[in-house]
Amino acid sequence: MAAGPWLVVGLGNPGPTYAGNRHNIGFMVLDLLAERVGDRFRAHRGGADVAEAHLAGARMLLARPRSFMNTSGPPVAALRAFFKVDIGHVVVVHDELDIPFETIRLKLGGGDNGHNGLRSVTAALGSRDYLRVRVGIGRPPGRMNPADFVLRDFSAPERKELPFLVDRAADAVESLLGSGLEATQNAFHTSPAKPHS
Repeated sequence: MAAGPWLVVGLGNPGPTYAGNRHNIGFMVLDLLAERVGDRFRAHRGGADVAEAHLAGARMLLARPRSFMNTSGPPVAALRAFFKVDIGHVVVVHDELDIPFETIRLKLGGGDNGHNGLRSVTAALGSRDYLRVRVGIGRPPGRMNPADFVLRDFSAPERKELPFLVDRAADAVESLLGSGLEATQNAFHTSPAKPHS
């Protein structure tokens, strides 16, 4: 697939208070991708921290908006305009309540499903036609408010599995850029988050 440039955005909330929250798994995946490509995030005037690399022969821009989740969109739109990225080459990595923990799903377009970060991105881009890497965090227990659930850290059992999930989500981003959506869906929608012995 490649060609480019590609803009890969991780959604989350800035600052140490939110760093371990379920809502911040997009940031966690972007941190790992930056580590893999050997670059570090630098402040960009578009309102995000950006790292750059080449992957599968294409320029890849990794971005973490410095705004809070519900205002993620303007920095994404500013970066897209600055770097002249086609809407089909925008990839948003985000937490997803409606798929189980350890599950990864990819899609092109669609609604925001109540996700404030996606709602902001869609509004700012003026389009839903960007790629999404949806990282499952599961549903809140009992009657817990979903808004409270996403702003809590992962549980102790989840934290043991979290590195495998983040690693696999980063693999999914790399596959998406290199092999395209359909091949990546075929690979990641049918296999577990980590191999089981």
